[in-house]
Amino acid sequence: MKDIIRVKSLLSTEIEAILNQQIRKEAQSSAIYLAMASWCDRNGYDNSADYFFKQAEEEREHQLKFFKYVLDMGGTAISPDVNNIKIEYNSFREVFEDALEQEIAVTESIKAIASRCYKEQDFVTLEFLNWFFKEQREEEYKARRAVELFDVIGTEGTGAWEIDRHVSKINYDNEA
Repeated sequence: MKDIIRVKSLLSTEIEAILNQQIRKEAQSSAIYLAMASWCDRNGYDNSADYFFKQAEEEREHQLKFFKYVLDMGGTAISPDVNNIKIEYNSFREVFEDALEQEIAVTESIKAIASRCYKEQDFVTLEFLNWFFKEQREEEYKARRAVELFDVIGTEGTGAWEIDRHVSKINYDNEA
């Protein structure tokens, strides 16, 4: 039985390389969210732990979308090593501030890929990235709203407990 041979990748070498970098960033994000879930769980923030477990799963799904896209386009997708994950945080708020920074960094990375695609006129990959831009709008919104809870509610008394309770209720109306 003959193996299927891919004659030519539809991706330039540079686009393939930056998509593989994004695969790594998405895997890194998933691992970071797992570490955040662990920290929240250890510190009694059950709703926040669940929130971060869901975020970790979403990032894993994003990683797989990029991975499969590279393969579908005839490229070589690379399974990344993930290491140097922060596991300790100084405060409950720091966890969510780091999550927001992580989402902003992912958005910036996807924007850089799109910029390169425009330069190379890789409109197929640009179209593929549109889904991620919508997704990042939602992810940044949720992360920003979570950080805002710390200012609105505060952490004094039962404030941290209230924040943890409200995290699971953050929704994004994508019709806006």
